[in-house]
Amino acid sequence: MADPSSYRPKPGEIPDSPGVYRFRDGHRRVIYVGKAKSLRSRLANYFQDLSGLHPRTRTMVTTAASVEWTVVGTEVEALQLEYSWIKEYDPRFNVKYRDDKSYPSLAVTLNEEYPRVQVMRGPKKQGVRYFGPYAHAWAIRETVDLLLRVFPVRTCSAGVFKRSAQIGRPCLLGYIGKCSAPCVGRVSPEEHRELADEFCDFMTGRTGAYLRRLERQMKDAADDTEYERAARLRDDITALRRAMEKNAVVLTDATDADLIALAEDELEAAVQIFHVRGGRVRGQRGWVTDRVEEIGSAELVEHALQQLYGEEKGDNVPKEVLVPALPEPVEPIAQWLAERRGAAVSLRIPQRGDKRALMETVHRNAQHALALHKTKRASDLTTRSRALEEIAEALELDSAPLRIECFDVSHLQGDDVVASMVVFEDGLARKSEYRRFQIRSFAGQDDVRAMHEVVGRRFRRYLREVQRTGEWPEGEESEHGRDEDGRPKKFAYPPQLLVVDGGKPQVAAAQRALTELGVDDVVVCGLAKRLEEVWLPYDDDPVVLPRTSEGLYLLQRVRDEAHRFAIAYQRSKRKNVLKEGPLDTVVGLGEVRKKALIKHFGSVKRLRAATVEQICEVPGVGRKTAETVAASLAGAAPGGPAVNTATGEIVEDDERPR
Repeated sequence: MADPSSYRPKPGEIPDSPGVYRFRDGHRRVIYVGKAKSLRSRLANYFQDLSGLHPRTRTMVTTAASVEWTVVGTEVEALQLEYSWIKEYDPRFNVKYRDDKSYPSLAVTLNEEYPRVQVMRGPKKQGVRYFGPYAHAWAIRETVDLLLRVFPVRTCSAGVFKRSAQIGRPCLLGYIGKCSAPCVGRVSPEEHRELADEFCDFMTGRTGAYLRRLERQMKDAADDTEYERAARLRDDITALRRAMEKNAVVLTDATDADLIALAEDELEAAVQIFHVRGGRVRGQRGWVTDRVEEIGSAELVEHALQQLYGEEKGDNVPKEVLVPALPEPVEPIAQWLAERRGAAVSLRIPQRGDKRALMETVHRNAQHALALHKTKRASDLTTRSRALEEIAEALELDSAPLRIECFDVSHLQGDDVVASMVVFEDGLARKSEYRRFQIRSFAGQDDVRAMHEVVGRRFRRYLREVQRTGEWPEGEESEHGRDEDGRPKKFAYPPQLLVVDGGKPQVAAAQRALTELGVDDVVVCGLAKRLEEVWLPYDDDPVVLPRTSEGLYLLQRVRDEAHRFAIAYQRSKRKNVLKEGPLDTVVGLGEVRKKALIKHFGSVKRLRAATVEQICEVPGVGRKTAETVAASLAGAAPGGPAVNTATGEIVEDDERPR
């Protein structure tokens, strides 16, 4: 635990101007990013008496080992730089809204020659028009199914589209009238794009004019006694109205707005967003975050706005954003939103009328989301903290192990020996830092030797960078945990606790590897499966944690995750090996000719019995290739006959060269 006074900047060093600051830990890892109108006054708040700080803020400043800052010209620039750094560094003490990428959206791929309507999740792509997000994917599919009757836009994948074009027949949707079948030329690319544009116009809320046009066409068709066409138009109008009913009118003035509401307590906060377009609720999403620092509603709103609009541009940013509290000051964030949209954005608190009533509805949704989250993860942050404290107390550590790494070895009866490394930070899995190892130096059921090798390889990589620079790197690429060629470093930070899956022999092997490398600041322990005992390197007796201990439960989760990850890697290698057949060993034989040979002879067994001349009869197979195939298959057959590559005849056992 560091003393903040040890790295506190000297008086007068911090400029009194807008900027962005970063706190780093002892390994130069960024753990917190913040912005300030005045860097001097803002940073001074962190170096006051520790008893006056919020508990999580106190943990942050005692974990940090240094602070640095970057001066910018305006508060808007500070806002932009803070957002980009939070995305880049992923600091563990910043507000993190969880599940922000799990909500599905309705997407129209306008960047393709034949736009496709589909459900999409994850980061947004350029050239794709998005609507939503929605709470459930089935809600999108129901809406699309209704609209395809009127706007028969392509919904198939690229593979299905290409296949239909090759065989000259559309898929089922093309036959039942829910796709215009551009794959077989029923409509031109221009006509199909016009359908996609009309689909987008309808989804954006411009529904009244389109419905009135359809009603007029229906009456004209009836007047001209085209009753079948009139009935079809009537059904189209009914389908569109049913789709519209799924999104109730909430604002009568056809407002385009996003409404953001908060529900919070001392430990967590829930954010709910309603996306209103054309007066109708077109999408909904929600986030939950731990309150990792002492911030109020205004700061939480500002973080939510950054998360929501940081990667949005143009019409994806609405004309109006309604919030429960305004950031202070409000001008920089309003200017930032205007730059994202390319036009003015109204950022305000609704005071009365329909918008105020709708905001109360959004707030009730936020309260329900927070209550549901607490039900699912009751006292989650408190439980994780208690588990880490119990581990520290049981193993007599100086502080709670904020980073835990666990190693496991897996093999199949001594073959395909592999190992895994999983990482847990603050009691949560850090899957982006998982690593797997292939043991090539030996084979066999020697888990102890494999554990020694894997731990040694992991920490040699860690020491190599330190020895290269003499300290943790300062370069722009390296300080982000990246090598000079831009690739992420694999072993940038050491753990406080190293766990191995096994008992005393495996623990001793891991400790020996660390001792040989001179690493003396990492504690090693092992968790044996039989009695769930915790073994330490130099103790003859294990440490026994109570079965109800949160610390033991966390160690079990870490161990089981390492075991799962190792088994998955070992099975993937085994699967790849099993895929290889006798023809895969033939040099120069590609997939096309492999399939041709199997199709011609029916099986590898018949191919093995064929002569060179018979193999040459396969289209695309020349004599040289046929001789190679015959020789390879003869060698691949255990105890099978040899083949004279010159004549293609089978050579008996007593005729083989000695």
